[in-house]
Amino acid sequence: MSHSHSHSHDHSHGPSPTEHGRAFIITIVLNSAFVLVEFIYGVIAHSTALMADAGHNLSDVLGLVLAGGAVMLARRAPDQRYTYGLRSSSILAALANAMLLLFACGAIAWEAIERFLDPQPVAGATVMLVAGIGIVINGISALLFMKGRKSDLNIRGAWLHMLADTLVSVGVVAAGAVILVTDWFWLDPIISLVIVAIILLSTLGLLRDSLRLSLNAVPAHIDLQAVQTFLADQSGVEQVHDLHIWGMSTTETALTAHLVMPGGHPGDSELSRISQQLSHDFQIQHTTLQVEHGDNCDQCSLSSERFTEG
Repeated sequence: MSHSHSHSHDHSHGPSPTEHGRAFIITIVLNSAFVLVEFIYGVIAHSTALMADAGHNLSDVLGLVLAGGAVMLARRAPDQRYTYGLRSSSILAALANAMLLLFACGAIAWEAIERFLDPQPVAGATVMLVAGIGIVINGISALLFMKGRKSDLNIRGAWLHMLADTLVSVGVVAAGAVILVTDWFWLDPIISLVIVAIILLSTLGLLRDSLRLSLNAVPAHIDLQAVQTFLADQSGVEQVHDLHIWGMSTTETALTAHLVMPGGHPGDSELSRISQQLSHDFQIQHTTLQVEHGDNCDQCSLSSERFTEG
């Protein structure tokens, strides 16, 4: 039995970590300043709604710090204890951001229900002014993360935070305008609940995907059976077993597999070609292949073939 390991490293995933780092710094500074302004205006206008929203936005700043910190940690080189580096910190950040978004949705919904049951006068003009500032700041922040949201779950979490705040601000402006004309104070909490429902739908998807990655599930964009078939179709391969695919981070995927090749080792260049094709066709950046003659290749207890039997 021979053992050969071939690794392919392709890290082109849209915006670079440096670009993401700049985006996080800009959005954290902008949103921190907005939290301070919103709280001050809330005190001046005696608006508990504005002060409560300032608290909600503060939780978003925390979410941005978590996501931005994960981007920085993911760039750390592997060492003797963390042999993969700290790439998986981006998965933890995405999961934490999903939890924060759910908490924020619950807080907004709770406040909206209380305000609906006991409508209070709203300082429409002041609320509209502050919410208008929020639309600009949160809108710019969301745009900074839009490019990377599809390829990186961690960036998607940050984008959802900013998009959620933008939608809330738009709803507040719309409600404030109607309230100024009609005095329908109950409209403000109704719009808040509608926005919460929209945010919740997106957040559940983020929570599902981040939970799956944290449990080493096959990333959603990869078809395990297609990879199995691709490896089995390679020249000289009689059987593929112990195939495992998991997310090392929110942007990088790893694969390990045993290839039964009775004819012997195909050569390093052939294994390198297979790894490069896995990277190109399936976006699997870290591949480890073990070649066996087939004399004694028992499947391990975690073999994917055993999963299909149940």
